[in-house]
Amino acid sequence: MNHKYSANSDNAHKQMLQRQAIAYHEAGHAAAIYLNNKAHNLPHIDFNIILSDTESSIEEMEGSFQSTHNKCSSRVEGGRLVQLFVPNIADLSGDFLSQVGLISTSKEDYLSAFDADIMNLLVGPLAEAKFSYRRDDELFTHKMINIEALKNYGGAADLELVDEYIDSYSSSQSLKAAKLTELFKQASEFVTNASHWENITKLANYILLGNKNIICCGEVETVLV
Repeated sequence: MNHKYSANSDNAHKQMLQRQAIAYHEAGHAAAIYLNNKAHNLPHIDFNIILSDTESSIEEMEGSFQSTHNKCSSRVEGGRLVQLFVPNIADLSGDFLSQVGLISTSKEDYLSAFDADIMNLLVGPLAEAKFSYRRDDELFTHKMINIEALKNYGGAADLELVDEYIDSYSSSQSLKAAKLTELFKQASEFVTNASHWENITKLANYILLGNKNIICCGEVETVLV
Protein backbone atom coordinates (compact mmCIF):
# COMPACT_ATOMS: atom_id res chain seq x y z
CA MET A 1 0.00 0.00 0.00
CA ASN A 2 2.81 2.38 0.84
CA HIS A 3 4.50 1.46 -2.44
CA LYS A 4 1.33 2.26 -4.38
CA TYR A 5 1.00 5.61 -2.64
CA SER A 6 4.63 6.42 -3.40
CA ALA A 7 4.20 5.51 -7.08
CA ASN A 8 1.08 7.65 -7.40
CA SER A 9 2.81 10.50 -5.61
CA ASP A 10 5.79 10.27 -7.94
CA ASN A 11 3.50 10.23 -10.98
CA ALA A 12 1.59 13.28 -9.72
CA HIS A 13 4.90 15.10 -9.20
CA LYS A 14 6.02 14.30 -12.74
CA GLN A 15 2.71 15.52 -14.14
CA MET A 16 3.04 18.77 -12.19
CA LEU A 17 6.56 19.34 -13.54
CA GLN A 18 5.34 18.57 -17.05
CA ARG A 19 2.52 21.12 -16.73
CA GLN A 20 4.97 23.72 -15.48
CA ALA A 21 7.38 23.01 -18.35
CA ILE A 22 4.59 23.36 -20.91
CA ALA A 23 3.36 26.58 -19.28
CA TYR A 24 6.82 28.16 -19.47
CA HIS A 25 7.30 26.95 -23.05
CA GLU A 26 4.07 28.50 -24.31
CA ALA A 27 4.49 31.59 -22.13
CA GLY A 28 7.88 32.07 -23.78
CA HIS A 29 6.38 31.93 -27.27
CA ALA A 30 3.48 34.22 -26.39
CA ALA A 31 5.56 36.79 -24.49
CA ALA A 32 8.04 36.94 -27.35
CA ILE A 33 5.32 37.37 -29.98
CA TYR A 34 3.81 40.25 -28.04
CA LEU A 35 6.89 41.98 -26.59
CA ASN A 36 9.46 41.29 -29.29
CA ASN A 37 7.17 42.24 -32.17
CA LYS A 38 6.08 45.38 -30.33
CA ALA A 39 9.71 46.38 -29.65
CA HIS A 40 10.49 46.11 -33.37
CA ASN A 41 7.36 48.03 -34.44
CA LEU A 42 5.99 45.01 -36.25
CA PRO A 43 2.26 44.59 -36.97
CA HIS A 44 0.00 43.27 -34.22
CA ILE A 45 -1.03 39.71 -34.96
CA ASP A 46 -3.65 37.59 -33.20
CA PHE A 47 -2.81 34.29 -31.54
CA ASN A 48 -4.20 31.84 -29.00
CA ILE A 49 -2.47 29.56 -26.52
CA ILE A 50 -4.02 26.09 -26.92
CA LEU A 51 -3.45 23.62 -24.08
CA SER A 52 -4.37 19.94 -24.33
CA ASP A 53 -3.91 16.78 -22.25
CA THR A 54 -3.70 14.67 -25.41
CA GLU A 55 -1.85 14.80 -28.69
CA SER A 56 -3.39 17.06 -31.31
CA SER A 57 -3.73 16.02 -34.93
CA ILE A 58 -1.05 16.92 -37.47
CA GLU A 59 -3.52 19.27 -39.18
CA GLU A 60 -4.17 21.14 -35.93
CA MET A 61 -0.48 21.49 -35.11
CA GLU A 62 0.89 22.27 -38.57
CA GLY A 63 2.57 25.67 -38.80
CA SER A 64 2.08 26.44 -35.08
CA PHE A 65 4.51 27.20 -32.28
CA GLN A 66 4.44 23.72 -30.76
CA SER A 67 5.38 21.80 -27.65
CA THR A 68 4.92 18.09 -27.09
CA HIS A 69 5.68 16.23 -23.86
CA ASN A 70 4.82 12.56 -23.35
CA LYS A 71 1.82 12.65 -25.71
CA CYS A 72 0.52 15.90 -24.19
CA SER A 73 0.57 18.69 -26.73
CA SER A 74 0.18 22.42 -26.62
CA ARG A 75 0.70 25.21 -29.08
CA VAL A 76 0.45 28.88 -29.84
CA GLU A 77 -1.96 29.06 -32.74
CA GLY A 78 -1.35 32.00 -35.07
CA GLY A 79 1.30 34.54 -34.14
CA ARG A 80 3.42 34.15 -37.26
CA LEU A 81 3.99 37.21 -39.41
CA VAL A 82 5.45 35.28 -42.36
CA GLN A 83 3.22 32.63 -43.90
CA LEU A 84 4.85 32.27 -47.31
CA PHE A 85 8.49 31.49 -48.05
CA VAL A 86 10.42 32.52 -51.13
CA PRO A 87 13.09 29.98 -52.25
CA ASN A 88 15.80 32.58 -51.68
CA ILE A 89 15.33 35.90 -49.88
CA ALA A 90 17.81 37.49 -52.27
CA ASP A 91 15.17 36.97 -54.98
CA LEU A 92 12.36 38.77 -53.15
CA SER A 93 10.13 40.65 -55.57
CA GLY A 94 7.36 43.19 -55.17
CA ASP A 95 4.82 40.61 -56.43
CA PHE A 96 5.81 38.14 -53.73
CA LEU A 97 5.88 40.76 -50.98
CA SER A 98 2.37 41.88 -51.88
CA GLN A 99 1.16 38.36 -50.96
CA VAL A 100 2.83 38.28 -47.55
CA GLY A 101 0.15 40.32 -45.79
CA LEU A 102 2.35 42.76 -43.91
CA ILE A 103 1.36 46.40 -43.72
CA SER A 104 4.50 47.30 -45.67
CA THR A 105 5.84 45.30 -48.59
CA SER A 106 9.44 46.46 -48.32
CA LYS A 107 12.21 43.89 -48.22
CA GLU A 108 13.46 45.35 -44.92
CA ASP A 109 10.09 44.87 -43.25
CA TYR A 110 9.82 41.33 -44.55
CA LEU A 111 13.27 40.53 -43.12
CA SER A 112 12.32 42.07 -39.77
CA ALA A 113 9.20 39.89 -39.63
CA PHE A 114 11.21 36.86 -40.79
CA ASP A 115 13.79 37.34 -38.02
CA ALA A 116 11.10 37.97 -35.38
CA ASP A 117 9.21 34.78 -36.24
CA ILE A 118 12.35 32.65 -35.89
CA MET A 119 13.33 34.31 -32.63
CA ASN A 120 9.81 33.86 -31.24
CA LEU A 121 9.94 30.16 -32.13
CA LEU A 122 13.25 29.72 -30.31
CA VAL A 123 12.18 31.58 -27.17
CA GLY A 124 9.59 28.91 -26.26
CA PRO A 125 11.96 25.96 -25.72
CA LEU A 126 14.62 28.32 -24.32
CA ALA A 127 12.13 29.48 -21.67
CA GLU A 128 11.37 25.86 -20.81
CA ALA A 129 15.11 25.14 -20.61
CA LYS A 130 15.69 28.08 -18.25
CA PHE A 131 12.77 26.96 -16.07
CA SER A 132 14.30 23.46 -15.87
CA TYR A 133 17.74 24.81 -14.98
CA ARG A 134 16.36 27.11 -12.29
CA ARG A 135 14.14 24.34 -10.90
CA ASP A 136 17.32 22.30 -10.40
CA ASP A 137 19.11 25.31 -8.83
CA GLU A 138 21.46 25.62 -11.80
CA LEU A 139 22.59 28.82 -13.47
CA PHE A 140 21.26 29.27 -17.01
CA THR A 141 23.11 31.17 -19.74
CA HIS A 142 22.89 30.92 -23.52
CA LYS A 143 26.40 29.43 -23.57
CA MET A 144 25.20 26.38 -21.64
CA ILE A 145 22.82 25.14 -24.34
CA ASN A 146 22.86 24.81 -28.12
CA ILE A 147 20.07 24.79 -30.66
CA GLU A 148 19.92 21.01 -31.01
CA ALA A 149 19.52 20.66 -27.23
CA LEU A 150 16.19 22.51 -27.48
CA LYS A 151 14.67 19.23 -28.68
CA ASN A 152 15.02 18.09 -25.06
CA TYR A 153 12.76 20.96 -24.00
CA GLY A 154 9.70 20.33 -26.17
CA GLY A 155 11.27 22.15 -29.12
CA ALA A 156 11.46 19.49 -31.85
CA ALA A 157 8.48 20.84 -33.80
CA ASP A 158 9.60 24.44 -33.27
CA LEU A 159 13.00 23.60 -34.74
CA GLU A 160 11.39 21.93 -37.77
CA LEU A 161 9.58 25.18 -38.49
CA VAL A 162 12.76 27.19 -37.89
CA ASP A 163 14.48 24.99 -40.47
CA GLU A 164 11.78 25.90 -43.02
CA TYR A 165 12.51 29.57 -42.45
CA ILE A 166 16.28 29.18 -42.60
CA ASP A 167 16.14 27.05 -45.74
CA SER A 168 14.46 29.96 -47.51
CA TYR A 169 17.01 32.50 -46.30
CA SER A 170 19.85 31.77 -48.70
CA SER A 171 21.42 29.11 -50.90
CA SER A 172 24.64 29.63 -48.91
CA GLN A 173 25.06 27.23 -46.00
CA SER A 174 27.44 29.63 -44.23
CA LEU A 175 24.95 32.51 -44.47
CA LYS A 176 22.14 30.30 -43.16
CA ALA A 177 24.30 29.11 -40.26
CA ALA A 178 25.31 32.68 -39.41
CA LYS A 179 21.68 33.86 -39.45
CA LEU A 180 20.56 31.02 -37.18
CA THR A 181 23.43 31.66 -34.75
CA GLU A 182 22.55 35.37 -34.65
CA LEU A 183 18.87 34.73 -33.94
CA PHE A 184 19.57 32.02 -31.38
CA LYS A 185 21.75 34.51 -29.49
CA GLN A 186 18.98 37.14 -29.64
CA ALA A 187 16.39 34.63 -28.41
CA SER A 188 18.70 33.60 -25.56
CA GLU A 189 19.22 37.24 -24.59
CA PHE A 190 15.44 37.74 -24.56
CA VAL A 191 15.02 34.87 -22.09
CA THR A 192 17.91 35.94 -19.86
CA ASN A 193 16.68 39.55 -19.73
CA ALA A 194 15.30 40.08 -16.19
CA SER A 195 12.24 42.05 -17.30
CA HIS A 196 11.32 39.58 -20.01
CA TRP A 197 11.80 36.63 -17.66
CA GLU A 198 9.52 38.28 -15.12
CA ASN A 199 6.85 38.59 -17.82
CA ILE A 200 7.31 34.99 -18.96
CA THR A 201 6.98 33.83 -15.35
CA LYS A 202 3.83 35.92 -14.80
CA LEU A 203 2.26 34.45 -17.92
CA ALA A 204 3.30 30.89 -17.04
CA ASN A 205 1.68 31.29 -13.61
CA TYR A 206 -1.46 32.68 -15.26
CA ILE A 207 -1.58 29.60 -17.52
CA LEU A 208 -1.12 27.23 -14.57
CA LEU A 209 -3.61 28.91 -12.25
CA GLY A 210 -6.22 29.61 -14.92
CA ASN A 211 -6.63 25.95 -15.86
CA LYS A 212 -8.04 26.92 -19.28
CA ASN A 213 -7.74 25.11 -22.59
CA ILE A 214 -7.62 28.32 -24.62
CA ILE A 215 -6.04 31.65 -23.70
CA CYS A 216 -6.50 34.43 -26.25
CA CYS A 217 -3.94 37.10 -27.09
CA GLY A 218 -6.08 39.74 -25.36
CA GLU A 219 -5.64 37.93 -22.04
CA VAL A 220 -1.90 37.59 -22.68
CA GLU A 221 -1.59 41.32 -23.33
CA THR A 222 -3.46 42.07 -20.08
CA VAL A 223 -1.03 39.92 -18.09
CA LEU A 224 2.04 41.44 -19.76
CA VAL A 225 1.02 45.12 -19.50
